[in-house]
Amino acid sequence: IKLAGYWIKSGQPVVSEQYADPNQKDVYTASGSTDLVKYPTVILVNGGSASASEIFSGALKDYGLAKLVGQKTFGKGTVQALEKLPDGSSVKLTIAKWLTPKGTSIEEQGITPDFEVAISEDDYNNAKDPQLDKAKELLLNNK
Repeated sequence: IKLAGYWIKSGQPVVSEQYADPNQKDVYTASGSTDLVKYPTVILVNGGSASASEIFSGALKDYGLAKLVGQKTFGKGTVQALEKLPDGSSVKLTIAKWLTPKGTSIEEQGITPDFEVAISEDDYNNAKDPQLDKAKELLLNNK
């Protein structure tokens, strides 16, 4: 949330926690300098991008402040709490889900990048990175 403040205006939502009760929602807002908003931004994402990285990239995508390149993110959009039990054991309970500023749930569906670019085994074996290449292209063309 703090990092998002380098792009998102102070006071604007970065992420919300939506509880089971539709009337119970916590909204977390940016507070920062927006120093980086003047620079074109590309975020590389894939199936290993989860939780906090999805919140960050989803917020910048929702506001049109960054382009996402790569593959769909993992979809880890739940808020969990650890509850201790009387016998000393504990249980982890899901208590809420994360929503992007536009209200999109991250859970299970992940975030689809603006530019879907896969890396093949052949790319990997030959030290090629088409995702990074696409990011560079976008930054150089400032699109």
